[in-house]
Amino acid sequence: MNPNGILILHKPRGMTSHDCVMKVRRLFQTKKVGHTGTLDPDVNGVLPICIGKATKVVEYMSGSSKEYKGEVTIGYSTTTEDKSGEVVESKPVATKWTNNEITDLLNSFQGEITQVPPMYSAVKIKGKKLYEYAREGKQVDRPQRNVTIHSLELLSDVIYQNDTASFRFQVHCSKGTYVRTLAVDIGKKLGFPAHMSDLVRTASGPYKLEESYTFEQLEDYEKNGTLDSLLIPFDTALFELPKTTVDQETEQQIKNGSVLEIKKGLDQLRFTVYNEKGECLAVYKRHPTKEGLVKPEKMFWTGEST
Repeated sequence: MNPNGILILHKPRGMTSHDCVMKVRRLFQTKKVGHTGTLDPDVNGVLPICIGKATKVVEYMSGSSKEYKGEVTIGYSTTTEDKSGEVVESKPVATKWTNNEITDLLNSFQGEITQVPPMYSAVKIKGKKLYEYAREGKQVDRPQRNVTIHSLELLSDVIYQNDTASFRFQVHCSKGTYVRTLAVDIGKKLGFPAHMSDLVRTASGPYKLEESYTFEQLEDYEKNGTLDSLLIPFDTALFELPKTTVDQETEQQIKNGSVLEIKKGLDQLRFTVYNEKGECLAVYKRHPTKEGLVKPEKMFWTGEST
């Protein structure tokens, strides 16, 4: 039986997201594995991994909001915007801020903001990733992007040492947000160079850090032959879509990938369809050109036993 489902991995520091996919492939002995958006090598935390049929929901997961806990250090900036880079600019911190002043500053970032992706990132310009240009010592124009900061909270007092100031924060943000860049921009508003000195992803969509498994734990489950028990249903990734249950006649039409007339239960712009057994069959959406009809956007029922 092929493994199918979502693994909530606690990605360790020092591994790329691709490294994690390769290791999960070996552990589960299957090639059909995909991750849901990269997590920097220096960052640990939640990295949902899709296995088997669950790879069909990757596109729905990559757009989910994320939560992080991290630390900003004020006083110097780096090439990579985190602590792994070389120092670019430094300015001793002689100013002292109250917690209320920092809280007010963090509140000013809430809502939609504009970011410029860091040079050390996987954003592609003219078919080439920015970090490839950066490694060649080249600077290229980077397009601005709008992202949303749902919440940004101060978690600690401000610590002053060695001409720097640092504090911990928690952020809930939209897809595409660079928390490294957020740290740099916080420093700019204070009038100092800054970087992100620590970061953990605590949630990705509905998946939380406390539900995640380390590779050490996965290896223990593998020895016991119970790895597959850690996989959760793929349709948990579709939590933001309305859900409808259909009768057996409509179920058969859906299994055939039929275009259907809009009726009660099939009248949302985009929705998941379940049969009476509780199996997720497909995602349907309004037909783009034929009024009064809905069509399949993604089929999950394959006719194969899983």
